[in-house]
Amino acid sequence: MEPQLDVINRELGNDPEALIRWALDQGQRPICTTNFRPFEAVILHMVTRQQPDIPIVWMDSGYNTEATYRFADELVQRLNLNLVSYLPRRSRAHREALEGPAPGIDEARHEAFTREVKLEPFERALREMAPDVWFTALRAEDTPERARMTPVSRNADGLLKVSPLLHWTARDLYRYLQDHDLPNNFDYFDPTKVEEKRECGLHLQH
Repeated sequence: MEPQLDVINRELGNDPEALIRWALDQGQRPICTTNFRPFEAVILHMVTRQQPDIPIVWMDSGYNTEATYRFADELVQRLNLNLVSYLPRRSRAHREALEGPAPGIDEARHEAFTREVKLEPFERALREMAPDVWFTALRAEDTPERARMTPVSRNADGLLKVSPLLHWTARDLYRYLQDHDLPNNFDYFDPTKVEEKRECGLHLQH
């Protein structure tokens, strides 16, 4: 960890809005990723309040619930999001015609499925958009791996990864939604994770 980032994590790690302001000053090509899962309106509202045109990058696997697609459209309209969707190179219909439904996490082809519908689209987004700052809604409560992360880090490629809500609880998020009259979505499913406390690999690799 860079000494400067140690200081930022100590001083701003529990102040999401101040951390977002600091991070936006660190680069020229910020992005914010989303999957429109529960409480995603919090990070999207926070970030776009400070930079309304920031690209909001969605790796749309094609396996989202109908409610998630409706929620995404509602937030795009409500917050005037600059949404950039990255899709797998094959459609869900094409994939399922050849290979059947999405595999379970214990099936041998699940790793290849995860790479096709989530990891490859994200890596393509990184190549094409070349961001220097990446905002994400990771929270320490989500998984044991995330509990060991810091609000700000830098990967091997120099990308500054910023998780302003890392130390927030579900109660904190709910209160923010209430304070700002923002919608929520609990009808959400990620076929690459399946289990709520399981990592899909994206945040471990990047």
